[in-house]
Amino acid sequence: MRTRAAVLWEQGGKWEVEEVELDPPGPGEVLVELTASGLCHSDEHLVTGDLPVAYPMVGGHEGAGRVREVGPGVTEVAVGDPVVMTFLPSCGRCSYCVRGMTSLCDDGAGATLGPQLDGTYRVHARGEDVGQMCLLGTFAQHTVVPVKSVVKIDEGFPLDLAALVGCGVTTGFGSAVRTADLRAGDAAVVIGIGGIGANAIQGAVNAGCRYVVAVDPVEFKREKAIELGATHVASSIDEAWPIISELTRGQLADAAILTTGVADGDDLQPALQLVGKRGRVVVTALGKAEQETASLSLLELTLYEKQIRGALFGSSNGRHDVPRLLELHNLGRLKLRELITKEYTLDQVNEGYEDMRAGRNIRGLIRFRPAEEPT
Repeated sequence: MRTRAAVLWEQGGKWEVEEVELDPPGPGEVLVELTASGLCHSDEHLVTGDLPVAYPMVGGHEGAGRVREVGPGVTEVAVGDPVVMTFLPSCGRCSYCVRGMTSLCDDGAGATLGPQLDGTYRVHARGEDVGQMCLLGTFAQHTVVPVKSVVKIDEGFPLDLAALVGCGVTTGFGSAVRTADLRAGDAAVVIGIGGIGANAIQGAVNAGCRYVVAVDPVEFKREKAIELGATHVASSIDEAWPIISELTRGQLADAAILTTGVADGDDLQPALQLVGKRGRVVVTALGKAEQETASLSLLELTLYEKQIRGALFGSSNGRHDVPRLLELHNLGRLKLRELITKEYTLDQVNEGYEDMRAGRNIRGLIRFRPAEEPT
C-alpha cells in the first residue's frame, strides 16, 4: 500500500513529508493505522547526528493507533484492536526479558539501525529502502511493526493520549519510580523539564516524594512543572542546590534525574553534588555518541556511596507498565492531556521541532485522525 510519512534523508536535513510504499506485515508483524504520534527529542538526535543512524529514515517512535492487518503467526492482537507502540520490543524469552528487564531485550539491540528484526525493510521511497526509527516510524499515517512492539490497550481510551505512553510518559515516570527507586518521603531533583522530565516529576509525585525540585532555564517549563506536581523550581543546578539543601537540612536529594535535551559529561558532577549519601544520579538524557569522557569526583562517589545509573525506557516493562499508567490516568493520578502543548499535522512536523528547540513545547503531538472518528 501507499501512505504518507516524514522521512529524513540526511544528517542535518529537514523532515520531508512524502508518499512512500509500505509492504504488508510479515510473520510476527502488524500493520497499524496511526491516530497520533508524539514529537520526542530522540528523533531530533537523528537530525543532529547525536544518535548515529543509516539514512533515509522514517522518524517517530511514540505512537498509538489501531491494528488494520496482522501477519502470519500473530495471535496477540487482532484487526481493530487499539494499541500503543513501544519503542523497544520485548520478546519475553531472552535472558533479560525473563529476568524482568524487558527494556534491555536482545531484540532491541538494533532498534535504531533501520531495518526490521529480520534485516529487511518495509518502507520504500525514491527507489530506496527506508528505515524506521526504533522499528516503528510513527511519523506516518500507517506503519508495519513487530507485534513484540505493540501493547493492546482497553477500548475507549483516547488514542491521542495513549500515544504519549509509548515513550515519554513511561520513560520519565520509570526513571523516577524504577531506575531512581524513589520512595515515599524521599526528595528528588529533576533536571530538564521536557517530555521526559515532566513525567519524571509525575513519577516522583506518585512515588510519594515529599519534595520534588524541577530545574529548567525556561520559565514556561518551570510553571508547567508546578502544575504537574513539583514542589519547588529553579532555573539552574546552582540555584537548585541551596533549595534542596535547605529543604532537607543539608542531607540533599535522594535522587537527581537528568532529563535534558542532550546529556553532557560535564553534567555529572553538578548532578552528583545535588544528592546526599547513597544518592542516585539517573542519566536518562542521551549523550553524543562520540563523547567518552565525564567529569566527576571519584572520591565523593566512593566516600558517600553515591551512584550513577543509566536509564533506558525508564527501566520499564512496556507490557506491564503501559496499561498501569493508563489506569493511573483514569484514576486522576497521572496527567496526560496537560502534557500536550500543541498539536500539528504531519506536514507541520518541522514546525513542531522548531517549537521544541525554542523551548515552547512540553510535548508536541502529530494528529492523524480526529479524536472521535468512528472506527
